[in-house]
Amino acid sequence: MKSDLRERRGAVGESQADLAEAVDVTRQTINAIERERYDPSLELAFTLAAHFDCRIEDLFDPALNGDRPDSGTEGN
Repeated sequence: MKSDLRERRGAVGESQADLAEAVDVTRQTINAIERERYDPSLELAFTLAAHFDCRIEDLFDPALNGDRPDSGTEGN
């Protein structure tokens, strides 16, 4: 899942290790999220959003992924 985590982290001068320590995960987890190799749990997404004082959808926006919300009209 695409995110702007790297940009937000860079804007405040925070390293992956600094962010990882602040949200109680490994640096490898932060790296994997930034490289789109790992989708964070809902709990971690909330924790990251709180850390950057923003909403989850500000960090992990479906529009960043080219996704559209499911309208529920498939097959109609």
